[in-house]
Amino acid sequence: MSNKLEKTKIITLCGSAKFKEDFVRELKKLSLLGNIVLMPVFDFVEDELDGAKSLLLKDLHLKRIEIADEILVINKNGYIGKSTKKEIEYATGLGKKINYIEGQNFSI
Repeated sequence: MSNKLEKTKIITLCGSAKFKEDFVRELKKLSLLGNIVLMPVFDFVEDELDGAKSLLLKDLHLKRIEIADEILVINKNGYIGKSTKKEIEYATGLGKKINYIEGQNFSI
């Protein structure tokens, strides 16, 4: 195994679904740097999901945060919605490192 892969981090992307293109860009960029990148599922329209399926996707994203070494919050234009705020609080409670794509910190 190369030294680069020995330093592989697991990074979970968090942020608003309206920034889907930014998620894809960061997924590619971070993967090419040798990281394992996890992100939420955006291919569903919330209205198409019943409550149980929507809750399942949210719970799966919390699991992504649990297994990550750190999270990267995509807070374009400083925007952090209430779901993302909960994800940041969850990651903080787990002691995860939190980075922000716009460099704007969020205090809980």
